[in-house]
Amino acid sequence: MSDDSLSLTFAALADPTRRAILGRLAESQATVNELAEPFVMSLQAVSKHLKVLEAAGLISRGRDAQYRPCRLEPAPMQVAADWIVRNREIWTERYDQLEQHLVRITNDKKKENEL
Repeated sequence: MSDDSLSLTFAALADPTRRAILGRLAESQATVNELAEPFVMSLQAVSKHLKVLEAAGLISRGRDAQYRPCRLEPAPMQVAADWIVRNREIWTERYDQLEQHLVRITNDKKKENEL
């Protein structure tokens, strides 16, 4: 997955309505009408959210006669989770280095004040 795809994933996940839709789809596939039920918004607004999720690769839409179910596609979220884990390791290491540096500075100041 490219960095652009990762950006699309994070942008899609930034909206609470879209996260709620993904949560619902994690249980089972659903139609647009079923996905729209818990929200106080038009079907058109829900469809716009679905288009964002689909563009990010987070959902797919099937077609079975008139039934058009939406399905969760977890691969982009796994890529995002992997990216977060990798970067958390880097950030943790940098914070540890910063902490060690601050401890050295504090100890050096204490030694200077004792003299």
